Amino acid sequence: MLTAARIIIDPELRELVPPLTDDERQALEANILRDGCREPLVLWRGHDILLDGHHRYEICQRHGIEFAVTDVDLPDREAAADWIDANQLGRRNLTPDQAALLRGRRYNRLKKPRGGDRRSKGQNAPLNVASRLAGKHGVDPSTIKRDGRFAEAVAKTRAIVPDIEQKVVSGKGPPKAAVIKAADLLEKHPDKAREVLDGKRTTAHVVRELRREETVTRLAQLAAREAKAPTGVFDVLVIDPPWPMRKIERDCRPNQTDLDYPTMTEEQLAALTIPAAEDCHVWLWTTQRFLPLALNLLERWGLTYVCTFVWHKPGGFQPVGLPQFNCEFALYARRGSPVFLDTKAFRTCFEAPRGRHSEKPEAFYEMVRRTTAGRRLDMFNRRRIEGFVGWGKEAG
Repeated sequence: MLTAARIIIDPELRELVPPLTDDERQALEANILRDGCREPLVLWRGHDILLDGHHRYEICQRHGIEFAVTDVDLPDREAAADWIDANQLGRRNLTPDQAALLRGRRYNRLKKPRGGDRRSKGQNAPLNVASRLAGKHGVDPSTIKRDGRFAEAVAKTRAIVPDIEQKVVSGKGPPKAAVIKAADLLEKHPDKAREVLDGKRTTAHVVRELRREETVTRLAQLAAREAKAPTGVFDVLVIDPPWPMRKIERDCRPNQTDLDYPTMTEEQLAALTIPAAEDCHVWLWTTQRFLPLALNLLERWGLTYVCTFVWHKPGGFQPVGLPQFNCEFALYARRGSPVFLDTKAFRTCFEAPRGRHSEKPEAFYEMVRRTTAGRRLDMFNRRRIEGFVGWGKEAG
C-alpha cells in the first residue's frame, strides 16, 4: 500500500479527466462503500502523480478506505497526458464531443515531431498517426483529423473563454461546430467568436452577417470604380444586366441578402446606350422573373427580338409551391441584318455546368465565337472572356 501522503494530484493532468455525472458518482461511491476500492489507482512511476482513479481516490480519502496502487513508466508529461486520454477513451461512457476532444488531443500530440524513437518519419507521419488512432478507437482516419482540428480550436479559444476545455470535458461546452467556427473567427472577429461560444449567436447567423458585411464593403469599392467604357460600336453584344434582385440564402429557410455586385433599376437599364453596329447580333441574358422586363428592354433599345436560347442547368432554385427553375434565357435580338458564319449544330437549347453566381457558361461564349464575326462586347461581364471586349465595373 502507498500512503495517501505520497500521492500527488497534478491540477493540469487532473483537468484532462472528464468529471462523473451525479448518478455515476453516487453509483461509484455506493460500490466502494459496499465492496471497497477493488481497482488499483495508477501513478506515474518515479513521480507519484495520480493518472487514473481521481474519483476513487477522493471517495476513499473521505471515508478512510484503503486502496491499492500500481504505476506506469512514462518518458514525459506529454506521454502522461496521452496515457490519461487513451485510458479515458477506453473506459468511459463519453459524449460524442468529449470523445472527439480526447481523440483530437491524442492525434495532435502524437503527430508532433519528437526525439528518439518517436521522431516523425516525414510527411506521411500524420497520416500514419491518424490511421493508427482510427484503428484503436473504431473510427476512420478522417474523423481523427477532424477531431484534431476540434482539439486545436478548443485550445485556441481559451484566449477568450479560459475554461472552455473544462466545459467541453465536463459535457457542458458549446457544440463542436461552434467551437471550430469561433476559433476561425478569433483573430479578426473576437467579439463574434465569443458570441458563438456563449450561444448568443448561431454559426449560421454569424456567417450570414459576415457575408453581408463583406458584400457591403465590396459594393462600396465597386461603386467608387469607373466602369470601363467601350469605344466605338460592336458587331456582337452579349448583355448580362445586373437585374434589380436579391440573392437567396438557404441555411434553414429561404433568406434574402444583397447580391455581391451592384444592381440597376429598370429605368437605369433602359437609359443605357447600346453600342450596336448597324448590323448587330445581340444576346440579352435573363431569368424567369425578369423575362417580361427583358423583352421590354429589347424594344426600348430599338432591337428586334428573334428567338430565345435556353441554358439547361444542373439544378437550380425552386420557389415554394413552384417548379425548379433550372434554366436561364439568352434572348437573341438584332439590329439590322447580321449574318451567322456557321449554323451547323447551332441549337437554341444547350446544357452546361454552373459556375459562380450569375456567371455564364463558357459553352455559350464558344458558340457565339464560332457563329459570329467582328468586334464583340460583353456588357457587365464579371471575368475576362476570350474574343470579347469587357465592359462593367468588374471587368478584368
